[in-house]
Amino acid sequence: MPTAASEQRVHEPAVAPHAHPAGDDAAPASHGHSHADADGPFLFTARGEVISAATAGVLLLLGWFGSVAANVPGTRWLIWVSLGIGLIHGAKAAWESIRKFTFDIDCLMVVGALLAAYLNAPAEGALLLFLFVLAGGLEGLAMARTRRAVEALHKLMPTATLRASGEDGSTEWIPVPPESLVPGDRIKIPPGEVIPVDAELLVGLSSVNQATLTGESMPRDVRPGDELYAGTLNVGNPIEARVLKPVSESSLQRIVNLVTEAQEQREPVQRVIDRFSEPYALSVLGISVLVWFVWWLGFGDPAGEAAYTAITLLIVMSPCAVIIATPTATLAGIARAARGGVLFKGGQAMERLSRLGALCLDKTGTLTMGRPDVQQVHPVGWSDGTQLLAVAAGLEQDSTHPIATAIVEEAKVRGVAFEAATRATFTPGRGVSGVFGAVHARLGTFEHTEELIPVCLRARAREVLGRVQARGQIGVIIAWNGQAAVIVMSDALRPGADEIAARLHELGVSPLVMLSGDKAGVVEQMAKSLGIDHFRSELLPQDKVTEVAALRAELRARRGYKGVGLIGDGVNDAPALAAADVSIAVGSIGSDAALESADIVMLGEDLRSIPWAVRLARRTRWTIVANLAFALGAIAVMAVVTLVGSRMDNRLPLWAGVLGHEGGTLLVVANSLLLLTVRPWMGRGQTMNDSSAVVASRNVRGE
Repeated sequence: MPTAASEQRVHEPAVAPHAHPAGDDAAPASHGHSHADADGPFLFTARGEVISAATAGVLLLLGWFGSVAANVPGTRWLIWVSLGIGLIHGAKAAWESIRKFTFDIDCLMVVGALLAAYLNAPAEGALLLFLFVLAGGLEGLAMARTRRAVEALHKLMPTATLRASGEDGSTEWIPVPPESLVPGDRIKIPPGEVIPVDAELLVGLSSVNQATLTGESMPRDVRPGDELYAGTLNVGNPIEARVLKPVSESSLQRIVNLVTEAQEQREPVQRVIDRFSEPYALSVLGISVLVWFVWWLGFGDPAGEAAYTAITLLIVMSPCAVIIATPTATLAGIARAARGGVLFKGGQAMERLSRLGALCLDKTGTLTMGRPDVQQVHPVGWSDGTQLLAVAAGLEQDSTHPIATAIVEEAKVRGVAFEAATRATFTPGRGVSGVFGAVHARLGTFEHTEELIPVCLRARAREVLGRVQARGQIGVIIAWNGQAAVIVMSDALRPGADEIAARLHELGVSPLVMLSGDKAGVVEQMAKSLGIDHFRSELLPQDKVTEVAALRAELRARRGYKGVGLIGDGVNDAPALAAADVSIAVGSIGSDAALESADIVMLGEDLRSIPWAVRLARRTRWTIVANLAFALGAIAVMAVVTLVGSRMDNRLPLWAGVLGHEGGTLLVVANSLLLLTVRPWMGRGQTMNDSSAVVASRNVRGE
């Protein structure tokens, strides 16, 4: 039987500590037009607003058709009911503004509708509020959709399977909410299940699909000792793991929190709009009153006609579309990027990336994986390379050095059986020694192994080692039982490293400068092979800061300066990341340092996500520009048409002004939502989109 503590966990409520509502009703903070309240009664949620607007629209249509088109007596009251439904929502939003001693668009819309009804035009007032409430509800649903694009990851979380100890010493596996897990707990993850928390793999070999976090479709092979991340999918064998962090501190939760914070930030243009929205609304009201007086007393129009013109002007000049032009596009862009494994820390980071003109790239850990991989075992003379690899793995079996890890992993990949050496000793700066049976073996530098290499093979071994090092690769010699071989290793390139320069050049990002602490020959060879414009070698961390600052100063002297970015691994490049106009950390799904130090975090390994992110940022910027241009242009054109038409006996109908104003708002929202349809970047090896983990999960479970 499980312990009392384990039984108690089963009954704990499964509530995510920092989760935000992810349903249709989860409307964002109001930007002046959307006034849905996710925490209030259903009537005032985003979905409730849409239902109310639909009801008001049907009543308005029936009332208009009955009283105007068909001239059916007693149907005009339907128009007034439609107006009343709209006023319920409009008055609530207007009252909330007045309570804060502000006068905004909600107040303008209510004033316009009431004045239209006062002038015996209730249909126009009802139409205004119908479209206004509908636009507000749709905006709330649109905002919620952008957040659900990230927060839906929580819905993937299954019940965790915990190993519990009974009072009699027996153990069994019991289901518990992921939120009840604590570090040190042991959990089991069957194939097709989503990993509930960050954990360390203890038992089993498997593959994990990380597409929900990184956007990459190729699964990652994992073995005991590897870290598993919450929200990723086990697509291989059953595994057991040890919990490293509670749900509230998992990689997934940090990502969700980061995106949520980013969505709450304002871009500079949006802060300006927010600052002037109330003065603008008061100005529109004042101008409308002035037009009424001038048209009535100055031009001699009847008071009712002058008021009709003033009300139409008030409606068409209301800046609903202007106010939502930036936040809807920004939130959609951030959400789309997050689904593709790219985290923007707010709209400002996206804006700066969209203006990227030049880029510095760290080498080790950024363009490369930051760890050596065995490329070849080169026998010297008549030696058996496979046998010598087994000896090398036996010598390095208990070592945590990166070279040792690479050799042991290569032996496992090749299926080479090996046993641990006896009397293994490590000599710093030279290598490792040990005994197999009664035969001594050494692995390391030429000087360390020379004594065990047959004299006739020493020159050849030195020659091969020299060629390897001249190519910028790592070479170590294994010598045993009269045999020798050079194990050739290199720091493998990240996926997409061979394409990133060409793709960024296509986007006009130039120059590209590689920064590295390695020797000049190695850095130069890599820069040339990758098509990178310039390189700087043998740099200390502080030297990278100097190089970034120098490039910024050089480019600032030119016309059309756009900004200098830096791509680093987010750990040892923090000073240089801070010196750049926009900083990007790559391959950092589990790196707290990257999440803290960089403006943008690429969670995957594939560098092709960087030019994709630049394209997305630029498209988001142009969407904002298009939204603002359309909104401001529509206001200007309709205001001129309203004023000029009224003086030329061709008055703009109030209903046309209402349709133009609210229709423009809906078009701005729709244009912003198109960002959510941007095609995913081409992941490593496949073209599966960023929802592949969800699809894979359903396939495995037979859904």
